[in-house]
Amino acid sequence: MPEADATATATATEAPSPAAQDTATGAPATEDLLTAWTALLHRCGAATDPGPAGRELLRRWSEPQRRYHTVDHLRAVLGHVDTLAEHADDPDAVRLAAWFHDAVYRPDRSENEERSAALAVRALGASGLPAARVAEVARLVRLTVTHRPEPGDHDGEVLCDADLAVLGGGPAAYAAYAAAVREEYAFVPEPDFRAGRAAVLRQLLALPALYRTTTAHRRFDAPARSNLAAELARLAEPDGGSGAGGSY
Repeated sequence: MPEADATATATATEAPSPAAQDTATGAPATEDLLTAWTALLHRCGAATDPGPAGRELLRRWSEPQRRYHTVDHLRAVLGHVDTLAEHADDPDAVRLAAWFHDAVYRPDRSENEERSAALAVRALGASGLPAARVAEVARLVRLTVTHRPEPGDHDGEVLCDADLAVLGGGPAAYAAYAAAVREEYAFVPEPDFRAGRAAVLRQLLALPALYRTTTAHRRFDAPARSNLAAELARLAEPDGGSGAGGSY
C-alpha cells in the first residue's frame, strides 16, 4: 500500500474482523493460510518445501505493530482474489502477490512495498519458481503503491480491487477498518494524522476508477464512495470525528 508522509498516513485494504484463534494458545489460527500457501507453491512449481517460507511470511503478518495489516487482512485479500479470479490472466501470480504485498510493513517507513517486492524475489526465487513469474509477482506488489494499473493489466486490476475492497464494506466494517488504521498510526499527532488522512481520501476519490473489474465495481464502488465522503466529512468536524488513518 502506498505510504504518503510517514507522519500523516495510514492505509486501506480490508476491514479487521475478529480473528480465528487457536483454542490451545489463544494465538491467531493460521493453519488454513499455511495450507493454502503450500498448495499455491506446489501449483506454481516450487522445487523446495514451501513450509518454512510460509511460516516466515505468517510470522511477518503477525508482527506486534500491526493492527489492520494482519493475517486477517491477508486472508480477506486472498478471498477477494478468489472471487475476482475470472478477471485475471494469471490468478496464481495475483495470489502470490497478495501474500507478499504487505509482508514488510512498518507504518513509520515509506519503502514497505519495495521491500516487500524484494522479499518476494528472494523467497520465490529460492523456492525455484520461474523467473518470469517471480518478476510478475514483484511488479504486482510494487503496483500497490499507487493502485493505478494500466488499462489491460488484468492481474494488476484484480490485486488492486482486492486490496481496496474494504472501502466498499458496510458502515460498521469500514469504521472498524478506520479505527485499526488509526491504531497503527498512534504515534502521529491527531492534527497531522487528520490532514494526511483527508488528503489520501481525496486522492482515492480522484482516481479515474476506484475499481477496475466489473465485479468489484458493481459490488463496491457506490458504498466505497459513500464511506469515503462520510469519513471526509467527519475529519472536517472540529473534533475530527472518530479519526482514521491516511495512506491506501
